[in-house]
Formats: sequence, structure tokens, C-alpha cells
Amino acid sequence: MQLSLRLSAVAGLVTRGNRLVDVGCDHGYLPVYLYQNQIIPKAIAMDVRKGPLSRAQEHIAQYGLGEYIETRLSDGLAALKEGEGDTLVIAGMGGPLMERILTDGEKVRESFLEMILQPQSDIPHFRRFLSQIGWKVVEEELILEDGKFYPMMKVVHGEKEHISEGTPYTLEEWFGGLLLKRRHPVLKEYLERELRIRNDIVEKLKNAPAAGKRLGEIEEERQVILTALKIYEGI
Repeated sequence: MQLSLRLSAVAGLVTRGNRLVDVGCDHGYLPVYLYQNQIIPKAIAMDVRKGPLSRAQEHIAQYGLGEYIETRLSDGLAALKEGEGDTLVIAGMGGPLMERILTDGEKVRESFLEMILQPQSDIPHFRRFLSQIGWKVVEEELILEDGKFYPMMKVVHGEKEHISEGTPYTLEEWFGGLLLKRRHPVLKEYLERELRIRNDIVEKLKNAPAAGKRLGEIEEERQVILTALKIYEGI
């Protein structure tokens, strides 16, 4: 079976031989693909909604994989016990929702060997959250599909970092340290798009009354993006 570019990239980050837990499994494409390609021995596919879970069950049954891929109705990690999986995948959700799932399910979360995470929003904050709860990024990927950018990361256990409230985000938190280091080709497109967006906002706000504070914030973001572009281009 064929996966989307986004899900293919997520699949590529999963360690071979690990038991998978897929939270927010939607149609169950990911565990089916991983099992068919002999990357995982078994999986638990979970979703908070009955509709997507039902479609996942149908899809799993279609391929005759019910013995290897279990489905569970679950709000985040609530229906999972410690030690039931090695790799946790949470993909395609907003950063704040993923943060809540990982916070509420802390005990279960800590029993995993690795997590593959693909947040859709608030990404600098989410990267900082991971370092604060003691997980470190060891692999990163960035996919452009159908006009949308999808950052994703593999994280493993590390040291908790204490970061004072109000500390500005680092370039690594904004854009992904490994993506910058590798000069990932899609990252340049992402940075250039983000710069265009900020430039457009500046033009619109220039003559707006009482827009000084917002202009200042956007200008700070512009400078961060420009710095990242200079690092990317080796200037």
C-alpha cells in the first residue's frame, strides 16, 4: 500500500522491531504499512473518535491484520498501560493538544523507548516542552505536501532542561537544529515562505494605528528568520 509523503516520512523514523502505538490513528494506514513491510511486529491503533477508529478497524480487517494490530477507543494515552509499546507516534495534531496528551499520560509516556511526533502548530513551544520534560531530538524531517509543511521529529530519553519563563526561543526551537545543520532542502523553502509572510504583515501594519507592539514582534521574527537563512546559506 502507498502512504502519503507525510506518513511515509513518519514511517521512516520508526525503529525496526519496535512495537508501535499510534495515537490519533485515523484510518490506521501507518500501522498497516509498517506491519506489511516487516518493520513492526505488532501495533495498537488508538483514536478518541469512534468514526476514525471504525474506519481503521475496517482497513485492518481488509488486510487480515486483526491479530497483529489492536484498536482502542482512547483519549490520548488513557487506554494504554505502561510497557505496551516501544515507539509512540502522535502525528497531525496541534502542538497544544499533543502537549496535553503527553502531560496527562506522563507515566505511560516515560515507558516508551522513542516517540515520533509531528505537531501542526506552536512548534517552537512544543520543541521547548519536549526538552523540559526530558526528551531530546535525535532525528528530524520536514515534508512539503500539497502546499503544506510538516515538521516531524524522533525523540528519546534525555535530561530535563530548566528554561526560565520568558526566555526567547532559540533558532533550534524555531526551525529544528538538525534541519539547519543538514541544510535540509525543504527548510529553505519554509524559511523563505515565513519571511514573505512576515514582510506582507509589516506592509499591512505600517500605517495601522496602535500597531507598534505587533510590528515590533513581527520584526523580531523577521530577524530570526533572516539569521536562520544566513546560517543555512553559510554566510
